[in-house]
Amino acid sequence: MAPKGTPVVVNMDNPSYSVVEIDDPDAAFKPMEKTRGKNPKQVTWVLLLKAHRAVGRAAWIATLFWDLLGTIKRRLIFRQEVAMATEKLGKGKLLFAAIKAFLLTSLAILSFEVVAYFKGWHCFQNPSLHIPSDDDIQGLLHLVYVTWLPFRADYIAPLIQALSKFCIALFLVQSEDRFMLSLGCFWIKYKKIKPKIEGDPFESVDVEECSYEYPMGLVQIPMCNEREVYEQSISAVCQLDWPKDRLLIQAEVATWSQRGINIIYCHRLERTGYKAGNLKSAMSCEYVKAYEFVVIFDADFQPSLKFLKRTVPHFKDNPELGLVQARWAFVNKDENLLTRLQNINLCFHFEVEQQVNGVFLNFFGFNGTAGVWRIKALEESGGWLERTTVEDMDIAIRAHLNVVCLSVRVLSNHEVPESYEAYRKQQHRWHSGPMQLFRLCLPAILTSKIAIWKKANLILLFFLLRKLILPFYSFTLFCIILPLTMFVPEAELPVWVICYVPVFMSFLNILPSPKSFPFIVPYLLFENTMSVTKFNAMVSGLFQLGSSYEWVVTKKAGRSSESDLVAATKRESKITNQQHIPRGASQSEFTEYNELKEQKEAAPIWIKKVNKIYRKELTLAFLLLAASVRSLLLAQGVHF
Repeated sequence: MAPKGTPVVVNMDNPSYSVVEIDDPDAAFKPMEKTRGKNPKQVTWVLLLKAHRAVGRAAWIATLFWDLLGTIKRRLIFRQEVAMATEKLGKGKLLFAAIKAFLLTSLAILSFEVVAYFKGWHCFQNPSLHIPSDDDIQGLLHLVYVTWLPFRADYIAPLIQALSKFCIALFLVQSEDRFMLSLGCFWIKYKKIKPKIEGDPFESVDVEECSYEYPMGLVQIPMCNEREVYEQSISAVCQLDWPKDRLLIQAEVATWSQRGINIIYCHRLERTGYKAGNLKSAMSCEYVKAYEFVVIFDADFQPSLKFLKRTVPHFKDNPELGLVQARWAFVNKDENLLTRLQNINLCFHFEVEQQVNGVFLNFFGFNGTAGVWRIKALEESGGWLERTTVEDMDIAIRAHLNVVCLSVRVLSNHEVPESYEAYRKQQHRWHSGPMQLFRLCLPAILTSKIAIWKKANLILLFFLLRKLILPFYSFTLFCIILPLTMFVPEAELPVWVICYVPVFMSFLNILPSPKSFPFIVPYLLFENTMSVTKFNAMVSGLFQLGSSYEWVVTKKAGRSSESDLVAATKRESKITNQQHIPRGASQSEFTEYNELKEQKEAAPIWIKKVNKIYRKELTLAFLLLAASVRSLLLAQGVHF
């Protein structure tokens, strides 16, 4: 058969140039052979070098994959301090086998694509340029790759495209929900809608003369092995501006009972039910019946002096009100990059989600601390239950079916986790518990007597959209599909999904904390990386896996703001000055008094804070940034 095309011969005057004959128009797109200057010894060394690199890469990939499998196996099956039933173990093994098979397949395909890229076979992936013939095949592996290309385009790409369209639809629904919440927050700010107290019940009145106006209050500080923070929390609670005979504190008693504070100590020998078990045990005491309200603080909380006077009066002449939730402030929000990113999410939660839900829906989840409960509302809602690790959300859901909740802006200092490990464990508990609770509360919500639109809000928005769909599409779309498009160009994502919408949503999230705008890029990337942990927790809670009922106490550093330290020093100095040593005091009391005196005389030493940068968080953020930029360029048509 005669060759197609017209032969062309080019003669050069300079003899150093060679003559090139083009018999085929497609020949220009074929890879050129570079054989000049090679000898057998050089070829041998090049082959040995390539083999050494290949073995090194294979060993690194195998080690990474083995570690990943080991981590998944420990997370799903061999979780410490968790008692698992036989059926839960079977579910964990089944899910682990499915994940293992998926990872093995993905790793094989990824390795295949990487080898094809380095060998230059990706030049043939566009059929419009060149369809390789039998003479172009460079070996069995190349033949497999050429066969793989149409299979990838006809079968793999459509599946990825279908999954991406589904996730994009969920992404748009969740983005619309976030946008509506932001609009509701703007409306609240514009109309200046906020809970108000009629008059000032404490204005220029002696506390002792109007003690009958003060309801009986019970303060609980549940804790477990939190030595770093318990002293600051108890000190702040014991100095609340409230009549001592109308307030009872359940916490450490040795020091503060000698100062005239009505405080008792409750201790459990068994840690069943975790925090819910602690609260349930404390509420079962006989003396609790004499109290009308209960205030709950975590061990790392430091309430302001006027906390009770700004929250308890909201219950007056409002018998349907069951909960007043105070706003959180964070003493270590500027400690490092991780705490700054947490502050963005928590500010949006309080300023937007809770305010909008409280004003327009009369519902929001109890945050577990810095809240004032009407004891009657707790009892009518069934009290504290030990069935999940989110006992605060559990009681809030059950209370919403009976009573009204209210959010009040009363700042209480709180400490956020400063290490990634502590934050990851906290997020696992916060995202596995709601799915576990959803399985338990769904029948009660459906059979309750509340309005249908409130049921729809609880089921569709609160649980499904914000607790289940959000981690699902975030993990699937940005952690699976987006990286896959780098090796499956037929299933590329739109630019507005990769860039425009996520940036706009991140902008809305940062609005409640405007000082965090410089961290918008790390925030966007870090939220995508955390979707792996959140998705894992969501699956664990939904399918009742071993780690769904895991409670690890979040590690605290015991930090306080400088203003709190100054105020606490002044108040304790005032209390110490008013004390006198009674006759017959024991040696331990003399020792304690001397320690208090030394604390008074010792001047506080202020240490300048240094922002700590964690390498793990920064490395993860910049790796995702590189992957996102590469995917964006690929979507724009720039190929590497």
